[in-house]
Amino acid sequence: MSAVLHPATKLGAVSLRISDLAQSVRFYTEVVGLRMLRQHGRVAELTADGRETLLTLEEIEGFEESKTRTAGLYHFAILVPDRVSLGLALRNLLAHHISVGQGDHLVSEALYINDPDGNGIEIYADRPRETWKRDAQGEYIMTTDPVDIDGLLALSADKEWNGLPENTVIGHVHFHVSDLHQARAFYCDTLGFELTAHYGGAALFISAGGYHHHIGLNTWAGIGIPNTPRRAAGIESFTILLPSDEELQAVTGRIREAGFTPVQREGAWFVQDPSEIWIRLLVA
Repeated sequence: MSAVLHPATKLGAVSLRISDLAQSVRFYTEVVGLRMLRQHGRVAELTADGRETLLTLEEIEGFEESKTRTAGLYHFAILVPDRVSLGLALRNLLAHHISVGQGDHLVSEALYINDPDGNGIEIYADRPRETWKRDAQGEYIMTTDPVDIDGLLALSADKEWNGLPENTVIGHVHFHVSDLHQARAFYCDTLGFELTAHYGGAALFISAGGYHHHIGLNTWAGIGIPNTPRRAAGIESFTILLPSDEELQAVTGRIREAGFTPVQREGAWFVQDPSEIWIRLLVA
């Protein structure tokens, strides 16, 4: 049996490629509710707690629109601590006349939007873990039902929107991939995530520590699609936070054994997945 990630593994900051930094900063601060932490040149770092970077935005020189369906970001998901926070986020989205998708997934309630470059964003709140149900195969039972929008609005009616709460985190990331078997081999057999749900032969949810999913993988955009071009909008990197140096060494060791080459820079280890998305490995 392949080694699995430590159950305390979490996700950290996400980095996106965008076309216009000023436009995206306005969107992510005014509409999404993050705050500016620092800016240097074409790069801005945004935060929820005023201390740690949650999202990095990089304006790409020579930006190009992607003309085809590609492997890469489907959405990244911002996890708020409770339904009141989700209701307040919804109120702010509606106040800015943002088109909002939604889904009650039983384990969570989610709102879906796109940023100005079409990068997908999910803002969601988990239901208590003790309410999550598994099927006979041990996989989490998830679906996409309508969210109780009226309930969220009523719950937050007498509260004031002050941006995303301090304890907001990146909950998961979800990718279009060109080859689901290849993606599963990398993320599960090499990195050590465990399968939590699958949907036919077209989508997998995987996680560490029994979470419903830290990563979603799907071929809904097509099998064999090309990777997202480096000058197009999309995800540049995401962060996996490991609980110890020993766990970091174990993971980078498995990466090397699988024939991938991790590189060290900026105080972290990086490796690219089969879709050429950089994964940043850090000790929390």
